[in-house]
Amino acid sequence: MKTSKPAPGLYIVATPVGNLRDMTFRAVDTLAAADVIACEDTRVTAKLLSTYEIQSATVPYHEHNAAKMRPVLLDRLGRGQIVALVSDAGTPLISDPGYKLVREAIEAEISVIPLPGASAPLAALAAAGLPTDRFLFAGFLPSRSASRRTALATFESVAATLVFFESPRRLAGSLKDMRDVLGLREAVVARELTKRFEEFRRGTLESLADHYAAAGAPKGEVVVLVGPAGDTLVVADNLDALLLQALGTMTVRDAAATVSAATGRPRREVYSRALELDREE
Repeated sequence: MKTSKPAPGLYIVATPVGNLRDMTFRAVDTLAAADVIACEDTRVTAKLLSTYEIQSATVPYHEHNAAKMRPVLLDRLGRGQIVALVSDAGTPLISDPGYKLVREAIEAEISVIPLPGASAPLAALAAAGLPTDRFLFAGFLPSRSASRRTALATFESVAATLVFFESPRRLAGSLKDMRDVLGLREAVVARELTKRFEEFRRGTLESLADHYAAAGAPKGEVVVLVGPAGDTLVVADNLDALLLQALGTMTVRDAAATVSAATGRPRREVYSRALELDREE
């Protein structure tokens, strides 16, 4: 089937996450017609281009050389060339470099054309079984627990499914922090999406934190999804009564942790109320 050559402009081209054959016809045609392909890693993209016998030139474009390469790509675009931007896998600009290039191309009145495809956050959301009418993609959380908890606190009251990327080696710690800050919510850990060993593990933040603490870091790329605020599994009818009962035999910290786990209320909120009740006593 003969296709027309794409018009000049900046093309944001999604690439396969798993099987290299999972490319759209339009994406293949665009990469073949491109004057240059900007890649995170030219060695990774070379494997994809070889699969489709594409001869287009490639140049590296990543967070370490973006400031240097951006004017070069914009010059090409200004001369009416076709520039394709790809990431190593999935949809570019989703936690990948490229935002500033797109913004400056728009400011220069250069066409920016998205060619959608694989996206880990959307693939995870589609199969997680959590509400999809509203969701918030928050990318990677901070690596240190204290900073991570501070970041999570900003999402406590968000009435939407929360979607995070996470490093496998930090997964158990992140799930524990999510449990402590967000409460006893439903959650899903999605691993190696669209690849051979794709896996979805569903449960509560409590059960998932316990599982990965015992099992250790999983292999591959991880997406964590957390149910919306207000969708906690158990709601306390009388928070004060539960806290007063717990405070009769426990420290403030232990009482707050126990009641938070039982009710699904955020631990910070329960701990604050436990302190007030303890002072009154």
